[in-house]
Amino acid sequence: MNESLRKRVTTAVLLAAALLFILLWLPPWATVVALTAALLAGAWEWSAFLRLSSAARRLLYVALVALLLPLVWVVSADAASRDLILLAAVLWWVTAFMWIVFAPGRVTPWAAGIAGVLALVPSWLALVWLLRVPPPHGQWVLFTLILVWVADIGAFFAGRAFGRIRLAPEVSPGKTWEGVLGGMALSALVAIGGSRWFHVSLAVFLPLCLATVAFSVIGDLTESLLKRFAGMKDSGTLFPGHGGVMDRIDSLTGAAPVLLLGLTLLGVVR
Repeated sequence: MNESLRKRVTTAVLLAAALLFILLWLPPWATVVALTAALLAGAWEWSAFLRLSSAARRLLYVALVALLLPLVWVVSADAASRDLILLAAVLWWVTAFMWIVFAPGRVTPWAAGIAGVLALVPSWLALVWLLRVPPPHGQWVLFTLILVWVADIGAFFAGRAFGRIRLAPEVSPGKTWEGVLGGMALSALVAIGGSRWFHVSLAVFLPLCLATVAFSVIGDLTESLLKRFAGMKDSGTLFPGHGGVMDRIDSLTGAAPVLLLGLTLLGVVR
């Protein structure tokens, strides 16, 4: 194992241990605080994509995101409003996909700022709602994280071993279609285990999980698009071998609203 891979694995193990503690042993309110702190740290990193000229302006962007969180939570108390927010988030990610495919060079600071709000706020809402879905103790959030991260791991190794056809060369030259398929295959195993654990029919749960992974790829590519615009390799340096907070949760921003909306349509969430 080379030094770079060893660093990535060590950081991943420590992160996994911290997340297990936060999701399974902390009281629910403390878990929400931890998720909120992580998302606002991501908002700080995202503010760099706007090419803002000062730290004060970046803090204003973080404050905007922070103010929107309680507002969207209050609105989501009504199930129909919550589902409308989730549907809007899914439509945003479809739009982001079109952006990546057809206009990757058309990025402005305003577009980056709006993209951040549309990515971060609904994903926070989805994760907090998933904390409330039975069974308790954050099991659905943990499943979402495992599903997305296993897909990332599968994509990484399949891409290295078999990658030939680039997925989005203008946005993220290192990603390949072979990597995506490898990630999908590995995440399908997680979906099978999840269907048994949560007692959800595999016939509907597997397609939902694969769709969730597909949208996680869009989340990843969207961040790559904006990092390229900002001239950045990583969103930050907090996690050795992994970059910043956004480098760890970019896929999650695309995945969480899709999974929660799907669970709602399946009747798992009411």
